[in-house]
Amino acid sequence: MPEFTIERLTTADAERLREVRLRALADSPDAFGSTYEREVAFPAEKWVERLENPDSVFFVATADGAIHGMVYGLAERPEHVHLLSMWVAPEARGAKVGSRLVDEVIAWARGRQAEEVELWAVDVNTAARALYAGKGFVPTGKVMGLPSNPSLQDSQYVLSLVFRAARAEDVPAVVALIADDAVAARRTGTYGPAHEAAFAAIRADPNNELIVAELKGEIVGTMQLTYIPGISRNGATRLQVEAVRVAAHLRGQGWGRKMMEWAHAKGRARGCVMVQLTSDKQREDAHRFYRSLGYAQSHEGFKLPLTPA
Repeated sequence: MPEFTIERLTTADAERLREVRLRALADSPDAFGSTYEREVAFPAEKWVERLENPDSVFFVATADGAIHGMVYGLAERPEHVHLLSMWVAPEARGAKVGSRLVDEVIAWARGRQAEEVELWAVDVNTAARALYAGKGFVPTGKVMGLPSNPSLQDSQYVLSLVFRAARAEDVPAVVALIADDAVAARRTGTYGPAHEAAFAAIRADPNNELIVAELKGEIVGTMQLTYIPGISRNGATRLQVEAVRVAAHLRGQGWGRKMMEWAHAKGRARGCVMVQLTSDKQREDAHRFYRSLGYAQSHEGFKLPLTPA
């Protein structure tokens, strides 16, 4: 297997882009929304225009003077990057070329301060779906027929560049976020061994995740996700969301909604059939927020402190 190098194309590489794109379309016609017949007719300036766009990037994998894979990143909005045209040549498959190409687009998106990377993958392409899942992409639930072949289902996946699993060094900031609240302050305490032990237990449990939102190196949000398998509802799994917090200076800017929508996508990816949460009766603003997301106040919640016997 040759040694592959990842290279960013420039405006001088229009013919190289055309060559690899047409090879990809010919090799894997059911992986793309466009077709070989359509793009082979593009004039030379079309390929130059693609490379001139300051909000896009093309990376290719090269070896021995030839291109063996490509990927295209397009910043459709300042906070959003679309990953497109991903392809690895047959002779380069199994060499982690696809993984490296995806990493390049993710790094480019981070450099632009994007909040998420989106892509669409054909459901029958199990290898691509496994690659994207390994990178942290989760299905949004949106599907459509592949434009070039509507008989194939195309599913949308999103990778958040803001929300991630918490690390040990994040726990003090998480505790501070949870405690920065009149209702929770008295029951949260100050960061210490008890919180460290709790985080260790969460991290060791495959059905629990402590999530943080990070912007420019600052932890600005948190929530805990618990996946609860159950016998009721025909053996359904539920997503429980707890301890949702957004930093005070970001409240009212839509971050709570983004956080919850991301949690819903995580739940769908785990096969959850519903999401549930509780909210203190004093939190009237929170209740309005959850209702705006479609939550129904369908049950009465009960809690009982368990004191030592």
